[in-house]
Amino acid sequence: MNTMVALGLLIPFMGTTLGALCVYIMKNDLSEHVKKMLTGFAAGVMVAASVWSLIIPAMEQSEKMGKLSFIPAFCGFWLGILFLLVIDSITPHLHIQTNAVEGVKSRLNRTTMMVFAVAIHNIPEGMAVGVVFAGWIAGNTNITMMGALALSIGIAIQNFPEGAIVSMPLALEGHSKTKSFIYGLLSGAVEPVAALLTIMLSGIIVPALPYLLSFAAGAMMYVVVEELIPEMSEGTHSNFGTIAFSTGFTLMMVLDVALG
Repeated sequence: MNTMVALGLLIPFMGTTLGALCVYIMKNDLSEHVKKMLTGFAAGVMVAASVWSLIIPAMEQSEKMGKLSFIPAFCGFWLGILFLLVIDSITPHLHIQTNAVEGVKSRLNRTTMMVFAVAIHNIPEGMAVGVVFAGWIAGNTNITMMGALALSIGIAIQNFPEGAIVSMPLALEGHSKTKSFIYGLLSGAVEPVAALLTIMLSGIIVPALPYLLSFAAGAMMYVVVEELIPEMSEGTHSNFGTIAFSTGFTLMMVLDVALG
C-alpha cells in the first residue's frame, strides 16, 4: 500500500490516541463547559466534512447526469442514515453522560458498552476516509491526495477530544490509567479498520463512488444529529457548544478548500 495512503488511514487513529493519553496528564475530569465545547467542535468538523469532502464531490462525480446529478447524493445519504440507524438499534451501547442502555439487551459491562458507543460513532468516519482514498487510488476522479489528507487531518483533530472524553471518565470511575487509555485507544481502532476494508473493496467502490461518498456523509450526519448535538446542548444552557461547532465547521472548511 502507498505510504501516503497508509499514513492517511492512520492519522485519525493518531488523534484518538493522543486524546486518550490525556488520562496520564490531567488529574480532574473535564468540566461541563469543556465537554460541550469539545462535542460541539467535533460536530462542526463532521458536518463540514460531510458537505465539502463528501456530498459536493459526490455531485461533481455525477455532473454528466445534468439536473439529476443530485440523485446519487440523495440516495447514498439516506442509505447512510438507515445504515447507522440499524447499527445504533442493534448494538448494545451506553453513552457516557447517561445510564440508559441503547440497542439490544446485553450482559456486557458498562465500560464495554461506552466504548461501543464511540466505536459506532467512528465507523462512518473510517468509511469516509477509506472512500476518499479509494477514489484517489483509482486515479479517474477529481479527488486529490491533499484533499483526502485534509479529511484525515480534520477527523483526527475532532478525534482528539473524543479520546479524552472516553478515557478520563473511566479513570475517575476507578479504572487504572493504563486500562482507561487502552479503552480510549480501542474506541478509535474501528476507524483504520473500516477505512482499510473500504480500500480493499475499491474495485467495487469506484464505480459507485458518488453513492458511497454521500453514504458516508449520511452516516456521519446521523451521528451528529442523534448524538453530538444533544450532548452539546444538554444541561445548563450556554453558547459554548454553538461557538465550538462554528469553529470546527469553519476549520474543516478551510482545510478542505485550502488543501484540496
